Amino acid sequence: MNDDADAPTPSEGAATGDGERTAGDGGGRTAGWGARTRALHSGWAGDPATGARAPPIYQTTSYSFPDADTAADLYALEREGDVYTRISNPTARVLERRLADLEGGVDAVATASGMAAIDTATSLLARSGDNVVASADMYGGTGAYLAHMASRRGVETRTVDTLEYGAYAEAIDDDTAYVHVETLANPSLVTPDIERVSEIAHDHAVPLVVDNTFATPALCSPIDHGADVVWDSTTKWIHGAGTTVGGVLVDGGTFPWDHPDADYPELSGENPAFGVDFSERFGERAFARVARHRGVRALGNPQSPFDAWQTLQGLSTLPVRMEKHCENARVVAEHLRDHPEVAWVTYPGFADHPTYDNAAEYLDGFGGMVVFGLEGGFDPGKRLCEEVELVSFLANIGDARSLLIHPASTTHAQLTEAEQRAAGVRPDLLRLSVGIEEPADVVADLDRAIAEATS
Repeated sequence: MNDDADAPTPSEGAATGDGERTAGDGGGRTAGWGARTRALHSGWAGDPATGARAPPIYQTTSYSFPDADTAADLYALEREGDVYTRISNPTARVLERRLADLEGGVDAVATASGMAAIDTATSLLARSGDNVVASADMYGGTGAYLAHMASRRGVETRTVDTLEYGAYAEAIDDDTAYVHVETLANPSLVTPDIERVSEIAHDHAVPLVVDNTFATPALCSPIDHGADVVWDSTTKWIHGAGTTVGGVLVDGGTFPWDHPDADYPELSGENPAFGVDFSERFGERAFARVARHRGVRALGNPQSPFDAWQTLQGLSTLPVRMEKHCENARVVAEHLRDHPEVAWVTYPGFADHPTYDNAAEYLDGFGGMVVFGLEGGFDPGKRLCEEVELVSFLANIGDARSLLIHPASTTHAQLTEAEQRAAGVRPDLLRLSVGIEEPADVVADLDRAIAEATS
């Protein structure tokens, strides 16, 4: 029995709004609406019971059952509804539907962090003896997770040069669980040819999993270019205020989990925990349902109702903020490029960036990140982080405020120098997340701090 055919429970009616078509209902993007409209309206049309226009916080652990048969159906996955907030929650569902809509997916599951999202995906797609083929240009936390945590579960990581497309095909074999890339790599800012990588993965009946954190759905829709699963750290630009940690997994709804050459027992065939075939019962939303019922339900890593509500506040202005992030980043990048104490600058919007053409094709704007190095190398780079005043020295990105860090001594310190360089992290590299302040103020602070750091 397909749960989409069942009437929603009262809590779902409140979370969805009567008659509204949303991505969470398996519909893709809301027809006719632009990104700014969808960021404000998708997934919620108001509470018909109270008239409340803004989504409330459903701060509850559990939900009353109207009768025993409904309870039994919910636990058997034969009816859609809320049972326990570790599994689902009406506030979180608004966020999930809105993000699925913006990403062009069919459904989504909000997680406690970005790392919880990739851990959930790996737990579902990979078993002991499997491998993950990952582009070398990736976030240090992802690299450390794959190298030091997934490996403890018997999952091998095969890292390939991000732009060597033949290397992906050579690394994939019958035991490959998924291929992983980032739309804008952290911190190298390399953009791969997503469609090309997708074709390579699909030729081997393997899904493409894409980290869209740096681009956000405001700048890139990897699902439109062949991605099967997209994950984001909502902590970053999606929330944008530096107060709330979160993540999301978005189901593209197109991968054939029951393909004869694919091997995903959690998704196709009798599920080991529920005894149902998720791909058969839930169709295009199979991955999202497995992520919910075999992922966050078992791992205990959902996004809380309060955090989901907080994230919704930031998401409502994401497209507008990203325009300013992109505008300011270009101003700062151009200034640093002409600074006498700056040895080099990497910005994906410069025509001499090695993946400028890919970024121009796949991104609607070049993002809010700039990376650079000082003439003195490692030590002045570390010192610069201590000298900034307006710009904050901390381990985050995507805040409305400008942020700076030295990855080689912080975010990527768990990696060897060789691993750091393979991930695009030079010893002198400084990662600057440009905020939405007046760009002249950011430039002035950097100029003063560079003078102090290099004196």
